[in-house]
Amino acid sequence: MVHAARRRDQSGSITIVAAGVMVMLAVMVLATADVARALSISSRAQAAADAAALAAAQEMIEPTGQDPAQVAARFAERNGATLVSCDCAEGGSEATVAVRVEISGLLLLPSGRTVTARARAVVDLPGVPASCPADGAGGPENMSESRGREGGGDL
Repeated sequence: MVHAARRRDQSGSITIVAAGVMVMLAVMVLATADVARALSISSRAQAAADAAALAAAQEMIEPTGQDPAQVAARFAERNGATLVSCDCAEGGSEATVAVRVEISGLLLLPSGRTVTARARAVVDLPGVPASCPADGAGGPENMSESRGREGGGDL
């Protein structure tokens, strides 16, 4: 009889454990979705920076009458980013840009975080000294050089 009374006291305890496991699993799924979204946006920011740097470099070596920074801003916007800075002196052969993309639509973490990406495009023109690193990696095959991502917010 004592054994049957003990069983009735523990009935339903497995339901509490199962509910706890399900809550933990749901939180892990939401966190994983947020990380995947942040990584996707970080990749998009780097692609926008690369496109903006290449567009600015193209405008610098084959001018169409537009400001290279405006061209870079337009390409950044087409790729879902905002141009933060553009170091693209007219007559030069190098463009360095930074773009920012806001991370929105997160499920678990608060929105409003940003990702900043930087890119550098160097054009190696015949007869013009290139401003590439000393390792000599400045041929046409290395026209665009990505300089990584920086988190504007804490991910």
